[in-house]
Amino acid sequence: MLLLSRPETSAEPPHMNDEGVLGLVELLRTAGLVVPVGSVIAFVEAVDIAGDDLRAIYWCGRATLTQSPIDIETYDRVYRHWILGTEIGLTEAVARRPEALVVDEEEIVNAGQPDSSEVETEDAEVLRFSRTETLRSMDFAQLDDVERSEVDRLIAAMRMGTMTRQSRRRKASKRTNGVPDLRRTIRESLRTGGEPVHVRTLQRKRVPRRVVMIADISGSMSSYSRSLLRFAHAAVAGRRQVEAFALGTRLTRLTRELDTRDPDQALERASGSVEDWSGGTRLGEGLQQFNNEWGTKGMARGAIVVILSDGWDRGEPELLGTEMARLARVAYRIVWLNPLKASDGYAPLARGMAAALPYVDEFIEGHSLDSLDRLSSILSSDGVRPVRSRATQQVEEVHR
Repeated sequence: MLLLSRPETSAEPPHMNDEGVLGLVELLRTAGLVVPVGSVIAFVEAVDIAGDDLRAIYWCGRATLTQSPIDIETYDRVYRHWILGTEIGLTEAVARRPEALVVDEEEIVNAGQPDSSEVETEDAEVLRFSRTETLRSMDFAQLDDVERSEVDRLIAAMRMGTMTRQSRRRKASKRTNGVPDLRRTIRESLRTGGEPVHVRTLQRKRVPRRVVMIADISGSMSSYSRSLLRFAHAAVAGRRQVEAFALGTRLTRLTRELDTRDPDQALERASGSVEDWSGGTRLGEGLQQFNNEWGTKGMARGAIVVILSDGWDRGEPELLGTEMARLARVAYRIVWLNPLKASDGYAPLARGMAAALPYVDEFIEGHSLDSLDRLSSILSSDGVRPVRSRATQQVEEVHR
């Protein structure tokens, strides 16, 4: 039997100092729980906010240091030991009721179990958790067929908000400090004998800002391009002012092919229109074609341009940098999704990525549902436009 004893490191209660907080983490790891470094950092920050409230510290630890519902019992026992200082045996038998797992809070997993008539279920304790929460953080490249189907369903259900901009057109306003609306003011003054009792005003309309999505469909992106194109379809089908392109060795416009409610039909039509699927990548030449034919002629002017690529380019990085600079001069915001950014120790050292990064406003991951959720929040945010010089500083730090 493994006995835990709290080290006498301080006269203060264990929750009053950082050494005691880390002692709880060590006890949990000794008890067999997996506690990542990120969870420890989140726990320490939460304890700083909670102060000396033992109940608040308990919930801080339960929220940050446990990874699944089955960890809670062990956490409760270790936390009780950490507070009271009594020795406990972690391998002693604990009276527990049989457990039945319920996936997605509705579906009971019965595969490989005996007939239900032969199993005692009166005292069963049901642990509920959602498979969706696990899928949200999984890498698209690691999904099996069943998981990919579920992810495709979740992507199809995504609905982006709308970032708006001021239009040149005006509409009637209730404000008194707007542009005077002479026509409406004079018309209403006829009711009062020609006296303009109320001065009517106008204000600028707000209209949806255009979104342009350019998806890399090269061989290095084959594990991600399918899911990213499904997200592009959800964007095209769910709102107006969205344009979609596929970029490999050439640029292909896919807006018309994706403009259908059926995701599978849209993806089939898109794959039939693209001739260089899973080939090489010429980012510089593709962006040059986009700028010459669509971007600088109006499509990218004031728009949010989303580029889904890992940054590997067979072309010259100088050309990519030049075309990104052209695009940045007309676009409102450039967002770059790179699935490799989620890898530990990743740095944008590829020549293409390093040449493009100084002109990128938002550089985020593109490997999971969580990253697509973050992209959706960026596309619907009317916040202040980022300063591109910050991205330039990131490149300089990488090359030092």
